Amino acid sequence: MHELSVAFVWHHHQPYYPDDLAGRNAMPWVRLHGAKDYWGMAMHLNEVPEVRATINLVPSLLAQILAYTGGSAEDDHLRISRLPADDLSEADRLYLLDNFFMANPDHMIRPFPRYYELYQQRGLHVDSAARASRRFSTQDIRDLQCWSNLTWFHPIAFETDRRLAAFRDKGQHWTEAEKEWLLDKQMKLLAEIIPLHRELAERGQVELTTTPFYHPILPLLIDKQLAREALPQAALPHHLEGYSQDAAEQIRRAVEYHTRVFGSPPRGMWPSEGSVGQAIIPAVAMAGIEWIASDEEILARSTEGWISRDAHGLVRNPHLLYRPWRVEENGHALQMIFRDHALSDQIGFHYQRYAAEQAADDLIGRLEAIHRATTALASQEPTLVSIILDGENCWEYYPGGGVDFLRGLYHRLARHSHVKTVRVHDYLTGHPAAESLKRLFAGSWIGHNFGIWIGQPACNRAWDLLSETRAALVKATASGAVGAAEIARAWEELYIAEGSDWFWWFDENHSSGQDWLFDQLFRKHLQNVYLLLGDQSPAALLEPIGGDRKRTRPFTQPTGLLSVKIDGRETYFEWLNAGVCTPSAARGTMTMVKAHRIEELYFGFEAARLLLRFDTEGSVRKQLADVDTLRVVFSEPAGFELLVTHPGASKPIVQLFHNDVPVSAAGVEAAADTILEIAIPWRSLAAATDAPLHFHAELIQREQSVERIPHSGAIETFVPSPDYELMMWQA
Repeated sequence: MHELSVAFVWHHHQPYYPDDLAGRNAMPWVRLHGAKDYWGMAMHLNEVPEVRATINLVPSLLAQILAYTGGSAEDDHLRISRLPADDLSEADRLYLLDNFFMANPDHMIRPFPRYYELYQQRGLHVDSAARASRRFSTQDIRDLQCWSNLTWFHPIAFETDRRLAAFRDKGQHWTEAEKEWLLDKQMKLLAEIIPLHRELAERGQVELTTTPFYHPILPLLIDKQLAREALPQAALPHHLEGYSQDAAEQIRRAVEYHTRVFGSPPRGMWPSEGSVGQAIIPAVAMAGIEWIASDEEILARSTEGWISRDAHGLVRNPHLLYRPWRVEENGHALQMIFRDHALSDQIGFHYQRYAAEQAADDLIGRLEAIHRATTALASQEPTLVSIILDGENCWEYYPGGGVDFLRGLYHRLARHSHVKTVRVHDYLTGHPAAESLKRLFAGSWIGHNFGIWIGQPACNRAWDLLSETRAALVKATASGAVGAAEIARAWEELYIAEGSDWFWWFDENHSSGQDWLFDQLFRKHLQNVYLLLGDQSPAALLEPIGGDRKRTRPFTQPTGLLSVKIDGRETYFEWLNAGVCTPSAARGTMTMVKAHRIEELYFGFEAARLLLRFDTEGSVRKQLADVDTLRVVFSEPAGFELLVTHPGASKPIVQLFHNDVPVSAAGVEAAADTILEIAIPWRSLAAATDAPLHFHAELIQREQSVERIPHSGAIETFVPSPDYELMMWQA
């Protein structure tokens, strides 16, 4: 029987966070994702030896892991975690209360009663750290130090270590000695990551690949004007010179470092952000790389639309997508694969809201459908479906860290009769590309363009500062007036600043909640170049590039009571004092190109009612016409759920439930016209004055959640008291 080959490519990446000159690392993400995702993803594969996969490990990530396990690295979060709970300075205590809840509330805080108790005690979205500090005892602080690390252990770690499971089950009242044991255990897991990957590679189960060292956008390093291939009207930075030699050096260093760490050179490469173009082919091929990958939309543009999807999401000419291609430039050649955008996004963004078995059923069903569609068209070559996505970022949005889904999927694929997992290199060795693309379109895996990293004012300003700093470094290097060691370190700082992540956070549609820190780190790396050259940094490097975005919150709080007529018509002054959640802002390190139906969710209060308003682009009645149900879920007060059936109808059907039992005489009102307005009496929610109020909303189609507002966590506020408006006026 004709087989379907499935190539999973898990991309593992973190930017280079440390400021080596200052000896400080402000970000804990290598350590936290290490103990959870980088260790856990390898353990998943270790459980099912029959499954083959490819794991892409960025050198800037590997270098930081080795620094931690070598004992030379620390980050601010780890330093404060290690401090005795009764010996924190005021500044450290406030840092802890602002930063030790950096985890998905739904799946990494709420399931653990003590951590959730501390989360509620903090009042993160309604109170400052200074005011909340008075509510935290020494034991509260120590428990928080433990939980903020414990929740970042992969679930498999608790299955394989009974002592760690017992630590978690204890839940609270830990001692300083127990806390130190936990942090030591975290370091032991970090130390296992690289040997575990090496073992998986040596036994032939996993192919290990690389990315240019500090994760730069290669086409933009070579020629910024390539941004206009996809976006002809894109604004460009003032300095347009390219740095092709930097691109080649980032690739060369990646291959060299990977070879040193794993004992053999990588055959494959995931170009940073799937960013490709004809111009990168020679530099990649000359480094010994044999294959690269990008997104199906790049293939669509490279074949002038022969690859596309219809209104139902079905691929036109699927046999052209599900196979490798050859690309050539100036006598240099590479093989390429292109990811199935839809399947990759199902894992990255959608299956988190499915039951685990249902998600695995859906993915395997889609693969079987591709097999049926391509069998009649294919030759003797097995069809290759490439599923490529970040291997760390989506799992915190899954119940239980996605273990049930991924474990179930791997076990089912291991025994499937005609769907087989493969390492990319193995497939290409047996079935090399038979046809070539005439020209490789320049773009990334997000929207087949570079719009996130160039074209916006802050991004362009960052490129110009990088260019000006590089020009100063080139001049100093040529002069010979600065020592070789300092010149080498200055180039290292510049290469770090070329990484894609700094520009990602300058994009106005992305927010990390710590945008100011990414801004500061980017400028600090450029300042370090001047420092190493013995020069004064330009004044421009002392000013934030992206403006003052120090504390980006997922929603604003209401500023006063409302008076709303529930008629579905947009009346500006009715909602003037409402809080607002804007789901269109991209969530951190992950981006889904598909537009959101709900553009804004307003919320506020009358003395007797909670008020909700949902806005769409154009009429709600049109935009939500095919939505079966709008579901509003309350985590506080717990157990309440509002179902709005046919929310696009002029008079939607509304029903309030408590623990799945209808609330009699609930008195809920709803109306839809240009907007959807809903009012819920406080008495129906059994909501007491000043009690916490936490909720989120979901759109349901065919029994599946297709959109969530906010994407993770909940809108958090509190039930207003009689003096609410006076309190908000004083605030």
